Amino acid sequence: MTSIAIVGPGAIGATVAAWLAQSAGHEVTLCVRTPVDQLVVATPGGVIRATPRILTDPAQARPVDWVLVATKVYDVEAAARWLAPLTAAETRVAILQNGVEHRTNFAALVAPEQLVPVIVDIPAERSAPGRVHQHRYGTLTVPDDPAGRAFVALFEGTPIEAGTTPDFTTVAWRKLAINSSGIIGTLIDKPFGITRDEGVADAIRVLVAECGAVGRAEGADLPETLPDEIVAYYRAQAPELRNSMHNDRLAGRPMELDARDGVIVRLGEKHGIATPAHRMLVALLKAATA
Repeated sequence: MTSIAIVGPGAIGATVAAWLAQSAGHEVTLCVRTPVDQLVVATPGGVIRATPRILTDPAQARPVDWVLVATKVYDVEAAARWLAPLTAAETRVAILQNGVEHRTNFAALVAPEQLVPVIVDIPAERSAPGRVHQHRYGTLTVPDDPAGRAFVALFEGTPIEAGTTPDFTTVAWRKLAINSSGIIGTLIDKPFGITRDEGVADAIRVLVAECGAVGRAEGADLPETLPDEIVAYYRAQAPELRNSMHNDRLAGRPMELDARDGVIVRLGEKHGIATPAHRMLVALLKAATA
């Protein structure tokens, strides 16, 4: 039996913990600030429940086979408190976070050979501690190397589609193109259905074009058709869905604004690429939520 500690009890952390505990039969520990009695996840196929071991103090932790970090990107410091007691030389650490800086953010905390960056596409919303609505089973994508393939094996027996890619950089930037353009719905407080408005769709295309230019400078293989592809992606989703940053704003939680949009401005400056649309929207959303 594989021992897995999941740091972060949000929508993704709780969903992954429930599936790994119930369907895959692993020994799952959930590392949280506040304990929960059980995990209850409303999935596309019905409600699942799990009662993983709960830890609220890093001093209680012992090394495990895997650590899955599912905190928000701005909570890296909080996640770091758990890493030392949970990891040994053979422990692998998977980073299930938004953005394209998985390795950069944890470079000082995890040895490169132990770290597995993960691109998460699991639409889910937390309604209360330990209570989640999973809209789609979704996917988890990792680099195609021995550690990545070992991560994929963890999800055998679950409906979550875990897989590898030989070009992780491209997958990460394609996901960022989706996430970064979600700033529009977050700013104007409208769900995905608003993308059927042609004016909004054009604004998304501008944002994705900026993201694509910076991504290509970072080594991603992104087509010039990416803006239209992202608009089509949004229009194919349930119109009432909202992105996770939008949900965070509505709930009064901190937002991953830098990891999803600020990063495009920062890396654009690094490469001498102008990103005026992202720069403007980041400034407006910061002002709107100050």
